[in-house]
Amino acid sequence: MFYREAGDFKTSYEADSQTFPIAFDRWRYWAILAVAYLVIPFVINDYWASALLVPFLIYAIASIGLNILVGYCGQVSLGTGGFMAVGAYACYKLMTSFPDVSIVVHVLLAGGITAMVGTAFGLPSLRIKGFYLAVATLAAQFFLVWLFNKVAWFYNYSASGQINAPERFVFGVPVTGANTSAPAQYLVCLVFLTFCALLARNLTRGTVGRSWMAIRDMDIAAEIIGVNPLKAKLTAFAVSSFFIGIAGALFFSVYLGAVEVGEAFGIQKSFLVLFMVIIGGLGSIFGSFAGAAFLVILPVALKVVGVDLLGWPTDLVAHLQLVIVGGLIMFFLIKEPHGLAQLWRLAKEKLRLWPFPY
Repeated sequence: MFYREAGDFKTSYEADSQTFPIAFDRWRYWAILAVAYLVIPFVINDYWASALLVPFLIYAIASIGLNILVGYCGQVSLGTGGFMAVGAYACYKLMTSFPDVSIVVHVLLAGGITAMVGTAFGLPSLRIKGFYLAVATLAAQFFLVWLFNKVAWFYNYSASGQINAPERFVFGVPVTGANTSAPAQYLVCLVFLTFCALLARNLTRGTVGRSWMAIRDMDIAAEIIGVNPLKAKLTAFAVSSFFIGIAGALFFSVYLGAVEVGEAFGIQKSFLVLFMVIIGGLGSIFGSFAGAAFLVILPVALKVVGVDLLGWPTDLVAHLQLVIVGGLIMFFLIKEPHGLAQLWRLAKEKLRLWPFPY
C-alpha cells in the first residue's frame, strides 16, 4: 500500500541520503507545494488569510527558528517575542529610511539584524545553561520590549508609540499597507516559509546541524571529539534569530500592518511559539509545521464549535483553549517528548507494514 520500498532502488549515495528517500513522500510533498502555490492563492479570501493561513505561515517560520535553538542545539530560550520585535522594528526603520528598496530585501536585512542581536544575547550560553539560560533569555525579552517602548527613535517619535507599515510593492502588487490583497499576503509569506524551511533542512542535515546535535546530547563529549562549543552555540543563536526576525518582520509588515510592541510581542508570544515547538516535536522541521498548524487552528475551531454551534460564552471558550493547550503540553512532555512529529513517524511505520501486524 503506502510507503512501500519494493522497486525503489538507490544507485548512488546522494539518492540514498536525500531528504525524502521514499518515492511516495517525494510525490506527496511536491503535491502539497503545487496546491499551496497554484490552487490556494486563487480560492483564498480575507477571512482564511487573516484567521488561518497567514498566521500559520509566519508562526511556522518562528517555530522553525526556535526549534533549531531548543530542539537541535538544546539551548533554552524564552525571548522569542523580543527577537520578533527586533525583526519588526528593524524592518520598519529600513522601510522608512530606504523607501526605494524592495520589501523582500528589508525583511531579509531585518532577519540579519535580529541574528546579530540574538548572537549577542546568546553569549551567556557559553557559561550557563538550563534554567539559568532560560532566565537570561527571559531578561532579553523584557529588555527588548522596554527598549522599543522607551526609545522614541525606534518608532520615529510617533505620539502613539505605534509603528505603521508604509505601502510597498512586489512586482507591482501591494504586499503591505491598506490595499494589500489576501493572495498577495499569503504568497509573500509562503515564499519566505519555503526558503526558511529548505535552508533549515539543509543546515540540520549538514556539518553545522551535527555539531548542534552533538552539543545538545552532551556538550563535554562533543568538545572532546572536536566540536567547537563557541561556534556551535553562537551559530545556533544566529540562525534561530534570523528566522525569528523574518517572522517578526512579516508579522508586522504583511500581516498586521501596525503594531505596538507590548501588545504584539509580549511574553505571551514567546510562550506561544515555545508551545508550538513542544507540541509539534523538538528537533523536527515537520514538528514546527505541525505545532504551528495546531495552535493556529485550535482557537478558530473552538470558536466555531463552542461559540457558533453550541452557544457557549466567549470567555468560557478562551479558558477551555488554555486548559487544552496546558493538558497537551503535559501529555507530550511526559508521554511523547518528540510531539506530533513522532506520532506521524509511528503512523508512517504502521502504514509501511500494513496489513501485517506491527
